[in-house]
Amino acid sequence: MKTVLITGCSSGYGLETAHRFHAEGWSVAATMRTPQDGLLPASDRIRVLPLDVTDPDSIRWAIDAAGPVDALVNNAGIGIVGAFEATPMLHIRRLFETNTFGVLAMTQAVIPQFRSRRSGVIVNVTSSATLAPMPLAAVYTASKQAIQGFTGSLAHELAVFGIRVRLVEPGYAPSTRFAQNIPLPVDALVPEAYRAFAAPVFAGFATPAMVTRESDVAEAVWQAVNDVSDRLHFPAGADAVALARAACRAD
Repeated sequence: MKTVLITGCSSGYGLETAHRFHAEGWSVAATMRTPQDGLLPASDRIRVLPLDVTDPDSIRWAIDAAGPVDALVNNAGIGIVGAFEATPMLHIRRLFETNTFGVLAMTQAVIPQFRSRRSGVIVNVTSSATLAPMPLAAVYTASKQAIQGFTGSLAHELAVFGIRVRLVEPGYAPSTRFAQNIPLPVDALVPEAYRAFAAPVFAGFATPAMVTRESDVAEAVWQAVNDVSDRLHFPAGADAVALARAACRAD
């Protein structure tokens, strides 16, 4: 039986991905900052583990508790929407600690066991904002673009050890709690000078032409883990797929 460790399983993409892998017969180490009962089915193939990806001790404990794993899915992340000018550096650093440094730390922690077995898969969940950056999301996009470059480089570095590294790029999912971990109201992040510009942007968020479902992301992660080719990018959701195709045409 194969085992996957997934970060950020309290809701959204991570929770749906945990359900998907369990349904496929995998053992699942579903991690989250504060474990919650009832999110996942009672099963001897599911372990819900506490994990804060910004805490080295928490990372070490969770990796040890999960035991040998065949795949790591770096899904935990937070969002922020607003004008860069008005975004406090404290919150920028907090976002990077989770979205960027948390991914690096988790990946570094799991590589030794993958390298010793000469197998394993690392999937980093980023965003379609890396395909077509959107306004009022400069900080979030920067944190995810860093992981895009990191993943592409790491894929070459670890291939010699039989370790596959993948990117899943979700589109826009209104149902996810995108910015809930940033304790600032949107009004504080959009000064008066930006209000006229921001209004149609937020209207577009409220009524998107295409959306990504949690199941789209779970499916893309499943494909990424099981794909044995050299493919790096796995856009998830109709909007992300359209953006990826447009980017290819532009190139």
